[in-house]
Amino acid sequence: MNTLIFRTIAPVLTALMLLFSVFVLLRGHNEPGGGFIGGLIAASALAIFGIARGVGAVRRAIVFHPLSISGAGLLMSCCAGLLSISFGVPFMTGLWIYPEISGVEVPLSTVMLFDIGVYLVVVGAITSIALALEEREVE
Repeated sequence: MNTLIFRTIAPVLTALMLLFSVFVLLRGHNEPGGGFIGGLIAASALAIFGIARGVGAVRRAIVFHPLSISGAGLLMSCCAGLLSISFGVPFMTGLWIYPEISGVEVPLSTVMLFDIGVYLVVVGAITSIALALEEREVE
């Protein structure tokens, strides 16, 4: 499976899949998609890259340990819920702000923060599992 064509196309395919996963993530809080499916797409991209280039290349590419990524995502998701409590509304109620960035009003919400947290949890957990399986295969 480690052919020259696969090793050559894997970085391009990985980049396209990661870009698509971010699209699915950002689209998801208003329409189908979201953090979970976006995270699965990103983890699949990293698994493909790992199969083509090896576990070391994936670890260098993601910089942080996958479980640290997962922990940061869990913290973000919890903060999204706790923010609503601090504003005196029920837990996990969506809160919105509309900052103006370069003259453009950008809607930001705790829903998006929760989706990004779920995305990071899924990417970290599934990538950790995939890297562990690929490392065992090499040994």
